[in-house]
Amino acid sequence: MTPLVQKIKNKVQPPLWVFKWWNRNKEQFVCPVCDYHGAFRDMNSFAGVRLHAKCPRCGALERHRLQYFVVMELFKRVDVSKLKMLHFAPENFFRRLFQPRVGKYETADLCMKGVDHKVDLQNLPFDDASYDLIFASHVLEHVPDDQKAIREIRRVLRPNGLAVLPVPVVCEKTVEYPEANPNEAYHMRAPGVDYFDKYKKHFSRVEVHASESLPEQFQLFIYENRSVWPTRECPLRPPMSGEKHLDFVPVCYA
Repeated sequence: MTPLVQKIKNKVQPPLWVFKWWNRNKEQFVCPVCDYHGAFRDMNSFAGVRLHAKCPRCGALERHRLQYFVVMELFKRVDVSKLKMLHFAPENFFRRLFQPRVGKYETADLCMKGVDHKVDLQNLPFDDASYDLIFASHVLEHVPDDQKAIREIRRVLRPNGLAVLPVPVVCEKTVEYPEANPNEAYHMRAPGVDYFDKYKKHFSRVEVHASESLPEQFQLFIYENRSVWPTRECPLRPPMSGEKHLDFVPVCYA
């Protein structure tokens, strides 16, 4: 399936009431973000079909729902109204969540329009200890020198600062690509469950929150048949058994 066909299939959807009626016999879930009750939409991607992926009301995906839980729990423990935050590759979904809550909110990306800072994560122009909180979701798998980027994130964090740095864990062990794969959204690597060891070299503590740690009614797993890998789109990804996989959110403490 071409990227254009994927986008069309994902976007052409019936009205919500029609979707709910048509899928009334499908497994039902609850979206923690918008409190929708009902079936979730399946998604088409370069890696295949992901079942029960998207909330049909607010658009939250599996990773968004898990990250939402983790972030909201952090916000309960920390007075973020006084913190300065930097949000890389800002998703509108999280921009609306963060901006009214934090003391000072800034966005950054190398290519996106409408951000406060057009910067390379591998070479940030900010002074040491400039931010209290950094959020970069599904960013580091695109960065050529991710080790350098992680060092830069740690450098610009203030003492006791936090960095939330999820990546898509799609292998048992991380696979580094020789070059960016355009069929795979220009990923430079396929992160494995060992990827978070890279954070432990630079942060005093790394907490990893997994899908299984929260109620299944919110559907925080990745339903994806990875046994078919490698494919033309994902030629370097090794196969993984099963069709229900954990997702993870690492919280790194400076």
